[in-house]
Amino acid sequence: MQQDVNAFHTVVQSSPLLPHTPIKMSLPAHVALRQELFFSSAVPHQPVPPLAQTLQGYLLALEPLLPPEELSHTRRMVQQFGKPGGLGQSLQKGLEKRAWHTKNWITDWWVQWAYLESRQPLPVHSSPAISLPKRDYSDWRGQLVFASKLIAAVLDFKAKINTGQLPVEYMRGKPLCMELFPLLFSSCRIPGPKHDYITHHGRSRRSPTHITVVRNYQFFQLEVYNSDGSRMTESQIHGQLLRIRSQSWKTDKEPMGILTSEHRHTWGEAYNRLLRDKLNKESVQAIEKGLFSVCLDSPVMRISDEKYASRMAAQVLHGGGTFSNSGNRWFDKTLQFVVGEDGSWGLLYEQATAEGPPIATLLDHILEYCKKPDPKRAPLVPLPMPKKLYFHIDREIKRDIENAKQNLDILINDLDVNVFNFRKFGKELPKQHSMSPNSFIQVALQLAYYRVHNEVCPSCDIASQRMFRGGRTEFIRSPTNQTLKFLLAFDDPSISREAKLQLFREAVEAYSALTEQALRGQAIDRHLLGLKLQAISEGLSIPKIFMDTAYGLATHWKLRTGQVPANTDSVMCFGPLVPDGYAICYNPQADHVHFSITAFNCCEETHAETLALTLKNTLCELQELLQPTQVAFC
Repeated sequence: MQQDVNAFHTVVQSSPLLPHTPIKMSLPAHVALRQELFFSSAVPHQPVPPLAQTLQGYLLALEPLLPPEELSHTRRMVQQFGKPGGLGQSLQKGLEKRAWHTKNWITDWWVQWAYLESRQPLPVHSSPAISLPKRDYSDWRGQLVFASKLIAAVLDFKAKINTGQLPVEYMRGKPLCMELFPLLFSSCRIPGPKHDYITHHGRSRRSPTHITVVRNYQFFQLEVYNSDGSRMTESQIHGQLLRIRSQSWKTDKEPMGILTSEHRHTWGEAYNRLLRDKLNKESVQAIEKGLFSVCLDSPVMRISDEKYASRMAAQVLHGGGTFSNSGNRWFDKTLQFVVGEDGSWGLLYEQATAEGPPIATLLDHILEYCKKPDPKRAPLVPLPMPKKLYFHIDREIKRDIENAKQNLDILINDLDVNVFNFRKFGKELPKQHSMSPNSFIQVALQLAYYRVHNEVCPSCDIASQRMFRGGRTEFIRSPTNQTLKFLLAFDDPSISREAKLQLFREAVEAYSALTEQALRGQAIDRHLLGLKLQAISEGLSIPKIFMDTAYGLATHWKLRTGQVPANTDSVMCFGPLVPDGYAICYNPQADHVHFSITAFNCCEETHAETLALTLKNTLCELQELLQPTQVAFC
């Protein structure tokens, strides 16, 4: 299915689902329709769960979190909301009607509510980072050779998307929606005063043919296709990167990219000031239209091996601060590949357009491609110099940059990052005992948190909804009643090992049941959000059920978690959702598990290192619970 780029023409279109949200995208015609059919035709629409089921699930989720009197109050409120002929029934009908007339009844609302209307800075608060295994080089020469290979690998992946050669992915024998893949390239988030919007340039009549390379805070537009439309070879790209290096020695440049790290309203105002100047507008648009960005980072201060993984995850996540590599980022860009001089590398992505599973597929392709030698010889044709992007910085923009630098350094200094590799066992241990590895780890996280804080808390695990057309994500909630019983019993010496093991199994099975529910599109959180937004869209007051203190408590996610299974020893990292919470990512391998834990230093109660140490001990004790005669010293 060869992409016919001449069939596309670009318009600015307002989404009919989000009437006040401009989305720059292409009017597809027959080729885009063909591509959309390829990427999502065999995938069913996402169902609207039954109202009674969701309300019952909501009350069940509240039981471990609320005292009996508060739970009784909320139960009466929920019953009133869901009664026959009541407000809940009316909103449910509105959602079901919306599902009939849209590709996906919740995705546009979710992207708007969770991402585009959020005013928090993108680094730490929103954009996830993936840190990958160190490459075998340790200087700028190796950095440029690897960066050339990486760029060629990403272009190869894009070619597979364009020509319809990217294999459809499956889960449990059913196809997954693939429509996010084409949107990864030449896309960017644009700041606005009240909400942001996303711009997609990849389907325009003249689809972009360049990437952006950043070094020493200086941006370059690098064409990556030859005049005949063929992709540049690795050696051609390497030659161009050498040219970029020779043009970016000075380190006294203003770090323009720092502006994109600001509070979204602040950045939106600075963005408008910046674009008043023609030169600035051309440079910004070149960054936004680029296929993706490559950040050639400068060396960072040497650190102990024990803390190296944490430092590198933080570097990819936010750049290390204004005296390090944060000026080498344009945080609005959907894809930013970070390549350090010491062999470190990773990917930072913007979530309004990208999700973890497609990113993992892209990274798997890059790693496989990097095992192969350069397949093509470079044609003997002279290449134009990479275009350096210049900015005119007046007094106002200079002030904006200084404020952004100060705010980003405060945010970075507030974030505690702890990355470690748990080596005692991996996902094979739970499998040997007929347990889901993800459910096993989730219960372990609950136990570790309970041991540190002597309480349970609202927790969310991220589940993909790509089994549905246009599906994005759903939350799997913790703790369950079964988990709470297990937590209360585990450190009680009067309870037998056999009883604890049975409670552990019940907790794991309860979590697995919630996972199954989410994978069928029957979880509660997106449905509850949809009911709330449906009321707003009908011009109604927000229903009392969502103004109840119980709902506020239940959505104050003190544990934000996510399993990012990958074929390599990578680790994902992002910041907590709330000031007094944690974010925990994990990548289970056969005999080990990679973890990243983040917390904010401003909260005296949360400590990433304390939770990490407790989690390691907890995992060892759970292994002992399963295998009391086989455990070596942990």
